[in-house]
Amino acid sequence: MRFIIKLLILLFILNAAAPSTNSQSGQNEQRPTVIIVVGASGTEEYATQFGKFAGMWQEVSTKGNVKSIVIGLDDIEGSQDLAILEQTLKNEPKETNMALWLVLIGHGTFDGRTAKFNLRGLDLSAENLAELLKPFHRPLAVINTASSSAPFLSRLSAEDRVIITATRSGYELNYARFGRYFAESIADPQADLDKDGQTSLLEAFLTASNRVAQFYSSAGRLATEHALLDDNGDGLGTPADWFHGIRPVKKAGDNAPLDGYRAHQLYLIRSEAENKMPSRMRIKRDKLELEVIKLRDIKETLSEDEYFSRLEKLLCEIAQIYEQTEKAVNNQM
Repeated sequence: MRFIIKLLILLFILNAAAPSTNSQSGQNEQRPTVIIVVGASGTEEYATQFGKFAGMWQEVSTKGNVKSIVIGLDDIEGSQDLAILEQTLKNEPKETNMALWLVLIGHGTFDGRTAKFNLRGLDLSAENLAELLKPFHRPLAVINTASSSAPFLSRLSAEDRVIITATRSGYELNYARFGRYFAESIADPQADLDKDGQTSLLEAFLTASNRVAQFYSSAGRLATEHALLDDNGDGLGTPADWFHGIRPVKKAGDNAPLDGYRAHQLYLIRSEAENKMPSRMRIKRDKLELEVIKLRDIKETLSEDEYFSRLEKLLCEIAQIYEQTEKAVNNQM
């Protein structure tokens, strides 16, 4: 029995490649959505940069067959982008397994109480965005690449959400370079840290954070931005230097659950094998993998027999998903 368990563990560690399936299987399913919001630039230089970053996100979305919507790049005078964003979110499905990504590119402010993302017209506050997202019961990823963005993390954190901010405090007020490096990393093969043929949201966060740190180090300047990621719903956030590779290796003082696992399951451009797996099977597998990770994190609190018994059950279910998918494929051939 223990030999079987070891084989299953190896299967999980190697993240068994999804079997070849009908390449048309996912083409008629609902698609994820990426809403790209470009904020008020203030200067022509920033306008050019923000437009470039938005273009990178659009290009990645197109390659990944993901629906993309851009707000803030038109030349209409007096545009009220907050109202446009509100209507865009209102139009999005609230109950679906397809992820909604919201990317904020621009400047932010913080007055000691309220953090805002600067838009043409009225600004978007963290509290305002929290209300706009309340009706959603679907996977959400919010990436705020602006300065003073940290308060958005604690306000938006919730179950099945990945919240990323360019700063760890509202008082990090200087222009954040994180947005550039994140846009460059989201589909960069060099950011594929575990070499599985796809770059996850977690991997993009880690790569962008490291590139920001390298920028300040090379320039001999004190870093004025420190990005955070939260995906366990505790609203605390985790910096990139708490990870070794893609694994979190440090815990908060209150022993809160580790961040990063859910973010590593979100992609805009999937590998060929992953993209061929039907979404219903992928969703089920992802939930089981999270259960395996949670079990691994509490291993020290369990007896050896209980740990391996629970682990075997979960890994067998994961293996069955691959087996069922393979059978379905063979029946279609």
